[in-house]
Amino acid sequence: MTTMNRRALLRAAALTGAAAATGLGTATSAAAAGTAEAVNGSWLVSVGWGVLQIERGRTTPRQLLPDGDHAKASPDGRYVAWENTAWSGDGTLLPYVAVYDRVTGEKRTLLADPPGVRYGAPTWSPDGREIALVTGERRDTLIAVDVATGAKRVLVQGHVMNNPDWSRDGSMIVMHWLSRSEGWQLRVLELATGTVRRLYAPQAGEQVSWPVFTPDSERVVFCTNRWYPELETENQSLASVRIGGSGLKKLTDEPRLYLSPVFSPDGRYCAALSVPPTNEYPDGGNIIVSTSTFGDQWWIPGDEYDDSTRLDWARAI
Repeated sequence: MTTMNRRALLRAAALTGAAAATGLGTATSAAAAGTAEAVNGSWLVSVGWGVLQIERGRTTPRQLLPDGDHAKASPDGRYVAWENTAWSGDGTLLPYVAVYDRVTGEKRTLLADPPGVRYGAPTWSPDGREIALVTGERRDTLIAVDVATGAKRVLVQGHVMNNPDWSRDGSMIVMHWLSRSEGWQLRVLELATGTVRRLYAPQAGEQVSWPVFTPDSERVVFCTNRWYPELETENQSLASVRIGGSGLKKLTDEPRLYLSPVFSPDGRYCAALSVPPTNEYPDGGNIIVSTSTFGDQWWIPGDEYDDSTRLDWARAI
């Protein structure tokens, strides 16, 4: 009998648990869904008041969604999940989470709550059955939502969290976590056991944000100002650590503003929002792209991305 390692066991248990919870145990698994070669498609740029889509080989965006924020494409590229936490004075626009079908144009609301409830950036399970996101008046509850039914299950509760990211192997979710005794740090939830463990604790004065798994689920990439504490702005690098918390690595050479790193569907590139040195005003939102080894970087120009909040790279459909 072939001996399964701990990572494989955790992944299998997590996927089995998700299937049991959603009643979709006969659906295509994440492993089967990943057998087709991924093709990199459109950029999705959330700008706070809506979502822009930029096609491959182009820099001029078109409006994909007229409202909402923090959009994230499903693993197959067909659907986009986003959240909206704005409302009008008369209460006609309430906080909600919705899914948009890029093929049919259909929009469907998954969650809707009264003013005061806040939502965070959604992340998809690798099989596309669920999205996970932070919610609550203090954003202190991480939930998974069944995309087909809207059914919710609580994953973690009681701590302020931001920007969860679901690993491509299905076994873990990493998040920006506020520890009551240690402050902001990065933590990982192991879905098979429900265990939350510390991944990376910043040193004094260091700020970290936007953790995202590498495509092989072996490391976590994040934004940090660790190496340029003397700079007041544009002082960040991209860095990574192993999923066990060791092996801190500085990935980029020049200090910049970095926001919302994301790996391409085929796993060959990593992109982020940043500000080119030629920008007259440092309020930016251009896209900077790196090879997955971070040996080279190049820009996707476009002032239309200024003041943007999240970047995603959708699979082609």
